[in-house]
Amino acid sequence: TLPAQTEAPFYEEWWFLLVMALSSLILILLVVFALVLHGQSKKYKNCSTGKTISNVEESVTLDNGGFTALELNSRHLNI
Repeated sequence: TLPAQTEAPFYEEWWFLLVMALSSLILILLVVFALVLHGQSKKYKNCSTGKTISNVEESVTLDNGGFTALELNSRHLNI
């Protein structure tokens, strides 16, 4: 007769518990990061003033004898 050797199941081994703990930590951090990014994008979407800002913010005008000068359009920046 052979004595029955009872080994611990793999889910009770130290390395499996360590892998599961680290995987859970990474998953939690990814979820928190995704929620923060989603909240930031919502915040900026809700803070729009409703004004349309043109993409062209510089205009070329002739100034003093035909020389070209760049003038910035007035911009309203929220700080």
